[in-house]
Formats: sequence, structure tokens, C-alpha cells
Amino acid sequence: MSKIQNMWPTLKRLLAYGSPYRKPLGLAVLMLWVAAAAEVAGPILIGYFIDNYVAKGQLPLMIVSSLAVAYILLELLAAALHYFQAILFNRVAVGVVQRLRTDVMDAALRQPLSAFDTQPVGQLISRVTNDTEVIKDLYVMVVSTVLKSAALIGAMLVAMFSLDWRMALVAICIFPAVLVVMGIYQYYSTPIVRRMRSYLADINDGFNEVISGMGVIQQFRQQMRFGDRMSAASRSHYTARMQTLRLDGFLLRPLLSLFSALVLCGLLMLFGFSGEGAIGVGVLYAFINYLGRLNEPLIELTAQQSILQQAVVAGERIFELMDRSQQSYGSDDRPLASGRIDISDLSFAYRSDKKVLQHISLQVPSRGFVALVGHTGSGKSTLANLLMGYYPLSEGEIRLDGRPLSSLSHHTLRQGIAMVQQDPVVMAESVLANVTLGRSIGEEVVWQALETVQLGELVRSFPQGIHTRLGSRGIICP
Repeated sequence: MSKIQNMWPTLKRLLAYGSPYRKPLGLAVLMLWVAAAAEVAGPILIGYFIDNYVAKGQLPLMIVSSLAVAYILLELLAAALHYFQAILFNRVAVGVVQRLRTDVMDAALRQPLSAFDTQPVGQLISRVTNDTEVIKDLYVMVVSTVLKSAALIGAMLVAMFSLDWRMALVAICIFPAVLVVMGIYQYYSTPIVRRMRSYLADINDGFNEVISGMGVIQQFRQQMRFGDRMSAASRSHYTARMQTLRLDGFLLRPLLSLFSALVLCGLLMLFGFSGEGAIGVGVLYAFINYLGRLNEPLIELTAQQSILQQAVVAGERIFELMDRSQQSYGSDDRPLASGRIDISDLSFAYRSDKKVLQHISLQVPSRGFVALVGHTGSGKSTLANLLMGYYPLSEGEIRLDGRPLSSLSHHTLRQGIAMVQQDPVVMAESVLANVTLGRSIGEEVVWQALETVQLGELVRSFPQGIHTRLGSRGIICP
């Protein structure tokens, strides 16, 4: 019970992303109930035919044809409704994943820069892509299967109790056993699934590190060491995955099939061979059919435990990222005018045990130019990052235009301070998009900027000019 309680906050938050899609979800649920009623009506027709016509040796052509056509129409109706509800659930799932990925990426972009000092890029990519893809399976498979199975089980229970309540009481004995199996499965599978998701993130992080640093790895002949590390991560993921498969193989279909067979034996012993003749052959056939069908949704419900566990663990990882504290800024929206910089007794450390800057004081006058020269690791980039507001100040003060840096709003900082990185980053967009960065800037202004930095001639040589799409690291895409 405690496991379920621990899962519920995350699961509730994941399901809340489906709230904007209430209408398609409601229509899909209605289709499921109608389809379940159509499926349940089939065995009732056959049981009626057996008891009222086959048992009496009467097979009128008109009745047989009518019942056959009705049975086929019911099956076709159920199949069509299942098809359309699957489409609706997939549309909802894709919409949910799109919203979730947007929120995750927005949360990542608003993280303080210090968060990326210890957060491997590969693990972040894993949360945005792999973990959200697992949550799509939550809607496509788990939610749809639970609703479909609930509708089918409910319709079959109504049909069984309407046919014979005594046999129905025997048939429902399978439900307590299923609940016990689901509880045991959840207890043992949760830690395994959590380890498996962590190993998958390690694999993604390893691939990202290897691919981005391939030149250095080959230059220093470290292929074997990195290959061994990737193999170890893959083996750990394989071991965890095999543990879940063994758990699935023992606790899911085989065990539930055994329970179903035991209930069927009980029905046959109590009612099939009693000799009293109180139970018709058609009713017995309908119950056997329902029991066989009842086994499938129960197995499907239990089988979805694995996907549910993976989705909840993925949700925990995603929400842990989204709930982190975001970069904080002040509320002063006044634009920077003079550009004067005053740094007073500034000290800073990425880690408390080692300071990068110690008691730095500096004054840059309005429209002045200052060059910071020092060896690698002396703190030049750190000071630039502090001026950009990427890290909170621990000791000392920075003032821009006489105003404390911490009081300036995000808009004021980004509008008034610019940084040209030592290693430029080119986004996988067009040249125009890389220059405008989402701002509404005309092409003429962009061309003027390109000419100013002496890139105009180069861009004109591209296949589509300013609209040429660039790939990673500036590679021109065909």
C-alpha cells in the first residue's frame, strides 16, 4: 500500500497533463464501453441459440441466419470502435508528450548555470527524449488498457450475474488472487525499473561524451577505455532488464493462467457435472467463454504494471528536473545607459573549498575598454559569467550603472550585456534563424549585420543563401 501511495503523486501529476483533452478521452471511453457491450453480447447470442434451438434439435434457417448476422455485426462494431478509440488515445498521448517535452525543455533552459556544472548533458537529453517517450506509453498502453479492461470486465460481470449469480460468485474468486499478484509485482519491480532508467541515462551520457570528444579520444588512444566503460553500462542495463523480464515471466501470464484454470475447474465440478440439469449447456458455454475472456484483460492489466512502473520512474526524473530552483533575477526593468561597471571586493568559488576569485575590485568607466589577461584557470571566464548574472554572488558586489547586479531584471541584463563566446555554437536552423534568434528582424538588417562581420560573401555562396539550413557545428544541410 505504501508503494501505491508513493506512486500516486507522480502518477496524478502525469495524468493531469491529459486534462486539456477531456473531450477526446471521454469519446474514447464511450467507444470502449459500447465495444465491450458488443463483445459481451456475442456469447449470450450463442448461449441462447444452444439452449433454445440446438438442445431441442431445431435449426430453422431464418433464425440461424439472423443470429449469425447479428453476431458478425456485433464483432465488426467492436473492432471498429476499438480502432477509433486507439486513434484517439494516440492523439492524446502525442499531445501530452509534446506539452511535457516543452515544459521540460523550458525548465532546463531556466536552470541556473551552476546546475550544468554537475549535470551531464547526456542525462539531460535522456530526460527530454527517452523519459518522455515512456510517458507516451503510459497514455497509449496503460491508460487505454486499464479503461478497456475495466469496461470489458464490468460488462462481463453484468452478463454473468444476469445469467446465473451462483456461477458468477465462483468466477469472481480470481480477483483477490490477481490483486495479490499485482501487489507483489509492484513491490519487487519498482527498484529494478528505477535502476534500469538510471542505467539508460548513463548510456546516453556516455554516447554523448564519446561522440563529442571523438577526436581527443582517438588522439590519446583511449578507445578501449571508453569502450569498456560503455560496455559496463550496457551490461548493467541488460542485467536490470533481464530481471524485469524474469519477473514478468513468473508473476504475469503463467500465474494468472493457472488461477483461471482453477476457477474453470471449480465451475465444471460444481455446475457442469452436477447432473441436476439446473444449468443449461448454453449458459455453461457463455460462462466458459467469459472466463476465458476475463483472463485476458486481467493479464493485460497486470502486464501493464511494468510500463506503469517505468512511466512513474520516468515522471519522477522529469519532475525532479522541473521542480529545481530556477535562475533568479531582480525586478529593475530600467535599461542600462552608460555601461559603467563597478566591482567591489568580489570573491567567488564554484566549490566552497576552493575560491576562483578573491577580493577583486575593478572600475570600468562609461564607454571604456578593459582587457583581462591571465593564464588558463585564472578566473577570466568566471568574471564574465558573473557579469552576465549566470551565478549568484557570494561575497562582494557588482554594480552596473550604479545599480546592484542582483536588482536588474532578466530583460535588462540580456538587453544591455552581450557576450561573444570563444567557441561559437551554431544551432540546427537556417542562417537567418541563427542571427535573429527568434526576434522579429527583417532580412535587410540581417544582411547588414552579416556584411559588418564580413560574412556576406560566404552566406551568398550557400545553396539557399540566408535561408540555408545549418546542421550541428555549422555543417550545411542538403
